[in-house]
Amino acid sequence: MSNMDISCMKGDILATSADLIVVGMYRNESLENDFVSRLDDLLAGRLKKDAKAADFTGRAGQSMLFPASDQVPASYILVVGLGELSESSKQVARAACGLAVQTAQKLNARTMALELIGEDHEAFRAQDNAQAMSEALLLASYSFDTYKKKQKRIELKSVVLIAEDGRDARKAQKGIETAQTIADGVTVARDLVNTPAQDMKPIRLAQAAEQIAKMSSGSVKVRVFNREQCEKKKMGSYLAVAQGSDAEPRFIHLSYKPQGRSKKTIALVGKGVTFDSGGLSLKPGKGMETMKCDMAGAAAVLGTFATLARLKPSVEVHGIVAATENMPSGKAIRPGDVVRAMNGKSIEILNTDAEGRLTMADSLGYACKLSPDYVVDLATLTGAAVVALGEEISAVMSNDAVLANQIVSAGSESGETIWEMPLYAPYRKLMDSEVADIRNISITRYGGSLTAGLFLQDFIEEGQKWAHMDIAGPAFAERPIGTYLGKGGTGFGVRTLTTWIQSI
Repeated sequence: MSNMDISCMKGDILATSADLIVVGMYRNESLENDFVSRLDDLLAGRLKKDAKAADFTGRAGQSMLFPASDQVPASYILVVGLGELSESSKQVARAACGLAVQTAQKLNARTMALELIGEDHEAFRAQDNAQAMSEALLLASYSFDTYKKKQKRIELKSVVLIAEDGRDARKAQKGIETAQTIADGVTVARDLVNTPAQDMKPIRLAQAAEQIAKMSSGSVKVRVFNREQCEKKKMGSYLAVAQGSDAEPRFIHLSYKPQGRSKKTIALVGKGVTFDSGGLSLKPGKGMETMKCDMAGAAAVLGTFATLARLKPSVEVHGIVAATENMPSGKAIRPGDVVRAMNGKSIEILNTDAEGRLTMADSLGYACKLSPDYVVDLATLTGAAVVALGEEISAVMSNDAVLANQIVSAGSESGETIWEMPLYAPYRKLMDSEVADIRNISITRYGGSLTAGLFLQDFIEEGQKWAHMDIAGPAFAERPIGTYLGKGGTGFGVRTLTTWIQSI
């Protein structure tokens, strides 16, 4: 968890004491207005001069850094571009805060002051913008150095947001508190994903779930099933994947119940393949390098549960994870094998590297037996989703248009981009099998994310509202994403799920 302290107060940003002061300028904002002129005077005319020389017009992503003069109680002033005034203030604020943290780290700044961005925006809400800014500040300061030699480094310890209005400052404080809770959940997910597979066995995921329950003051419960218990539940599809590994599988069921009457019941299902070698359909070496991230869906579910005791939503939430490795061995499933899922359907396995959907088949079957109002699953399921949408966008497919729109909207609200793709029913026949009810891959290599979604739908009970998120692209960053998410696990899904759950 981050040690950064964030607060908000009413004040004058240019009179605030900090190592780094961050102010914003909108695109084509007049350099003659009162604030810019005052800032230019404090910088001895350098602002206007440098802006002209660097063609700084306030576009989003632009920035200028100045050593502060003796008239300002700071060491440096960073001017960031905020784009057009009509643009989303929260999206711009997140990007600006990420850039501010990057700059602070380069300057070894311990303290920073920023304007509460968006107060000029007509749709401005202080609590929401402060939450967006604080989330970005905390996510940008994340680092995973468990396996590195310990080094002394100067960290950004204190950040204050400066509001023009005292009421905004008070409202902003609530947003900061929510952001700290959600960022802690994202950190839980990122740490789980970033941990090497040698140490992130299925039992470690189960232990993480137990720790979350232990820290929840009783609001979160957990049950963990071993191989024998899963056999009794007839989870033949999940256990078929698990049989190739020496690491024992663990099936995890988390549950959160609110105080008082629950409005709705939700089941969150996360793919929990802690390492995916491809099984006997072995991946090439390059393809395995990041496969410790194949449990990112499970990590997102656990990260979300880490927030519930503090957010206290008024809905009942269940978290389901079928944790296993997918490894090649003399015990591993073979192409051509037929297994039976807990809902009774038989599956012909023609590619053992399409294993995630096999584990999810029984996870979804188990979730549906809880009779929730909604089932939402997250899985690093297909490379086809990455081909279609790139590395920063999650696909969502749903049998309910309202639910799909809610997930997309929650993603947009929280800063995670999600795009709806169709469950195109005619493609279901591409997975017809001559020897089983369904085969685990399509007869064509095209539309792979869609056929994977249709495969999962076969294990959803009729009438059950369900959405599937294929997070294969954004779950693990092989390059920095924007200004506030670095390389490695991103915790994608935690912000969307917490936003959605709180909106129900």
